[in-house]
Amino acid sequence: MTDTVSWTPEDRDAEEAEYHHQAALYAAWTGSRLLIGALSFLFGAFAFAYFYLRSLNSHGMWRPKGLHHPALWLGTLIMALVVASAAVQALSVLRLKRGGSNGTWRRGALAALGFGLVAVGLQIYQLLHLKFFPGSSGFSSLFAGFFPVYVLVIFLALCRLEILIAESGRMGRGDTMDLQRFQASLSAFTSMWNFLAAVAVVAWVLFYLAV
Repeated sequence: MTDTVSWTPEDRDAEEAEYHHQAALYAAWTGSRLLIGALSFLFGAFAFAYFYLRSLNSHGMWRPKGLHHPALWLGTLIMALVVASAAVQALSVLRLKRGGSNGTWRRGALAALGFGLVAVGLQIYQLLHLKFFPGSSGFSSLFAGFFPVYVLVIFLALCRLEILIAESGRMGRGDTMDLQRFQASLSAFTSMWNFLAAVAVVAWVLFYLAV
């Protein structure tokens, strides 16, 4: 005689909820890695153009004499603000995973958001006050092409951070699954934000130090 297992509607609902929960966790991880890969191709195209045009230097037009280079101090400040934002965000998430309070993460995230918005504002100011025409040389063309794209990506990432901050307000009233999905989203965002900070450092070296 074989035993039969009867499934109640509640059991089926619980199993389906667990399935969707696990799918959401994997989707956050996979989505962040796919986005980092896509952004790598995007920024990699600018890196290829940088080294190609610089090595080619047709008619000495990579960086001709008399070209006013963007202010090093301003580029350094923008890069430092993006890196500081990523560092504060990563440390806040680490403390949350180690048992810290949601309020502690929110304070760190707000500080990271503030650093990032200041960096965006300074980058826009710099682009509006360039002392060279965007198409006057290879360097100026790449500078005027890369940084508007980068600042747009940074701004969209900060919009995502602001959404996470808003969602964190109801996490104390959510169940365990909601909390786990929220932490998965935080981890996914942190990976992407750290990647963008690394891009900021590379761009600073290429456009301010290695010219």
